[in-house]
Amino acid sequence: MHAVISQTDLPGLKLRGRGKVRDIYELGDRLLIVATDRLSAFDVILPTPIPDKGRVLTQISMFWFEKLSGIVPNHVISASDFPPELAPYAGALAGRSMLVRRTQPVPIECVVRGYISGSGWKDYQKTGAICGIPLPAGLRESDRLPEPIFTPSTKAEVGHDENISFDETIARIGRPLAERLRDTSLALYRRAVEHAAARGIIIADTKFEFGLLGQELIWIDEALTPDSSRFWPADEYSPGKPQPSFDKQYVRDYLERIGWNKQPPAPALPPEVVAATREKYREAYQRITGHALD
Repeated sequence: MHAVISQTDLPGLKLRGRGKVRDIYELGDRLLIVATDRLSAFDVILPTPIPDKGRVLTQISMFWFEKLSGIVPNHVISASDFPPELAPYAGALAGRSMLVRRTQPVPIECVVRGYISGSGWKDYQKTGAICGIPLPAGLRESDRLPEPIFTPSTKAEVGHDENISFDETIARIGRPLAERLRDTSLALYRRAVEHAAARGIIIADTKFEFGLLGQELIWIDEALTPDSSRFWPADEYSPGKPQPSFDKQYVRDYLERIGWNKQPPAPALPPEVVAATREKYREAYQRITGHALD
């Protein structure tokens, strides 16, 4: 049984920061990214970790980084071959960490949507468009879009990211880079959708992050995980309503059911919600990669 890790403590290493899920350490011109078993819902970190979650996120990312490396280079140096200074922490790092190249992150979240859901559905109901992209009238919640669309957002240090138009993206980072982000994101999404469809999963939407190494565009952060994407089981797909998904849906449903006000501190999760959520993450991994999490 692998240890459940809510937070890493690696004395002697310089902690760069803790995200909602990942702890990041500095190693000169490289970074060590450790995916913990923390879970956030409604932008609040919960006190109860989900066993195996960090390992699933890291190993699904590694699968996609390798599979789609022909489209764009990524930041991974290794997920197993670490420098000697990390040897004392081998147990804590195993299966959940990546040694990566340090890049200059582009301050845009690159969201691609193939189906209408979440904030895109809300946007469409109000405006008939998503991020200023007009869409056909009469679409239902969870309908497939005629073509995948690129709907960027800002990267908020705290609080919610904010959807922006492509013109606003150009204003922020310039047209050449904005077009590279759009074209690369759409190419990654289309290839991933083909692979997932053959395994009974619909990728409704996903979020990519990129960095620059000189002039080279590098895919960074995580890759097509249940945390950065909406994965729906294809055999249960039924548009006109929200879909079941391979992520923290059990957690969100539970928190809605108990009437939590979505302000910190978040309540602890009961064992059955933890177990069901863990199983969903593991199932997503198995379906996408074709083998069980070790």
